[in-house]
Amino acid sequence: MSYEHYIGMVDEESVVAECGPMRLVIRAWNRSQPRIKLARRAAQESFSYLERIARSKGVLSRPWPQIEDLPADQLALRMISSVKAVGDNDLTPMAAVAGTIADAVADWLFEQGATRIIVDNGGDIAIRLAKGETVNVGVRPSLRSSAVSHVFGLDARVRSWGVTTSGFGGRSFTRGIASAVTALAASAAAADAASTAIANACFLASKNIRQVSAEQLDPYTDLNGLAVTAGIGELSKPEIAAALEKARQRAENLVAGGIIYGALICRDKVFAMTSSLKPFIGRLGHMRDAGKKAHVRCQDPGPAAV
Repeated sequence: MSYEHYIGMVDEESVVAECGPMRLVIRAWNRSQPRIKLARRAAQESFSYLERIARSKGVLSRPWPQIEDLPADQLALRMISSVKAVGDNDLTPMAAVAGTIADAVADWLFEQGATRIIVDNGGDIAIRLAKGETVNVGVRPSLRSSAVSHVFGLDARVRSWGVTTSGFGGRSFTRGIASAVTALAASAAAADAASTAIANACFLASKNIRQVSAEQLDPYTDLNGLAVTAGIGELSKPEIAAALEKARQRAENLVAGGIIYGALICRDKVFAMTSSLKPFIGRLGHMRDAGKKAHVRCQDPGPAAV
């Protein structure tokens, strides 16, 4: 299947690249100077990354334990290794596809000399920072809302960051009830796979949660045979707290395993987070300047960065 390629401008500092299901917003700076031409070149590169992954989609749509013959493509291998590290046997490598493409574009820009890079693939963000650079990431507590509740403050203590969000109401299916799970990791691929797994863990049995087989909602899904959340009715505070705690424990395990730095789990206005996230995160009202910056241009669900 072939898709039309589109490259345009979101604003004076942001390039958008669209191709089929992919919508990237790319921003790159050399210190404070926007690198628009370089971002446009990166947009062109992104199309080749998507095409490479598409060639291996048959393999990448299987649960990772069922993949016996590994593909040769490095991006496909990165997707497989990301979900394997998370460890859930029902995850397919497609759980890391958005983050993997964002990482590849960000790495290419960094190799070209950009010092601050933000690549947003539908709310899954890859960030690269040279020495002295910083970024604020606004976190939305619901994939169905543009409101920002928390802010991550990231700096160049490490070069590479990934911030991704999964949950009910997003582009992909979830097996849980979280309105948003935002994971912070050293790469967007790792964060992408982890946020998917944590969101899946945010579940409890209730007559007010409707689940159906994934293929009933999408005959082309890579989640054949799995029940996914199709509707959520009114839940009690204890029910929400129990689901959030299950997800938090799953996230703590991923922190202990060195897969992620931490995660914030939301069910609308109810929050839980890993203890490791506290050095990076603040409530919007407590970080007013960073919060103002977090209300930015990209309208995709999930985190927003500047």
